[in-house]
Amino acid sequence: MAKKYSNRYIFIYSSIMVVGVALVLSLLATLLQPIQERNIRLEKMQNILASINIEVGREESADLFYDYIVQTKILDHEGEEIDGDAFEVDLQDEIRKDLPERQMPLYIAEVEGDTLYILPLRGSGLWGPIWGYVSLKSDFNTIAGANFDHDSETPGLGSQIAEEEFESRFKGKKIYDQQGNYRAVEVVKNGVDPDEPHRVDAITGATMSSDGIEDMIYEGIRVYEPYFNKQKNL
Repeated sequence: MAKKYSNRYIFIYSSIMVVGVALVLSLLATLLQPIQERNIRLEKMQNILASINIEVGREESADLFYDYIVQTKILDHEGEEIDGDAFEVDLQDEIRKDLPERQMPLYIAEVEGDTLYILPLRGSGLWGPIWGYVSLKSDFNTIAGANFDHDSETPGLGSQIAEEEFESRFKGKKIYDQQGNYRAVEVVKNGVDPDEPHRVDAITGATMSSDGIEDMIYEGIRVYEPYFNKQKNL
């Protein structure tokens, strides 16, 4: 005959199990947090380097990052430098703020004698956040490289924004027209002349993700214009 347990026994046993599992999970989370934070930091370094066309593994990124990144800044909406560590700025939080309150990180790299300016970007795709980095040459007009990533875009479609084949389309594109007007880069369907300076081919079947990249680039770079103008007038 099966042994019967009182409701009180079942309740106490269940409570102990729940508390025990919660304590174990909490302990694991605490122990793993430094590892998770380190991996996030290394991946960020890796992505920043990728935007200046330096492809390295995640573990290698820590050793090479400051070989290329020679300066970091935090800028305000007028292009003035303010105190702080650019690497620690959470762009997801900053873009929710009004522009006068926003902190905008900037990374400056030296690659084979060229100075490149790396701008962090964040926007929205079809299913969730998208983000990335675009590097500009010292004319503050020509895109030197780009790196994008996403939270949950459609596999095989929107997820292609994080593939080198798509990112490479932005190299050499211009963000200003010949009259000096800000245009950024349009992401358009149905083929683009490779020599067209302000357009790239969209991802087939991923209109919302492509539009998200276009909006992210336009809005994300535009806020750095005061800094560009100050540097051009030095």
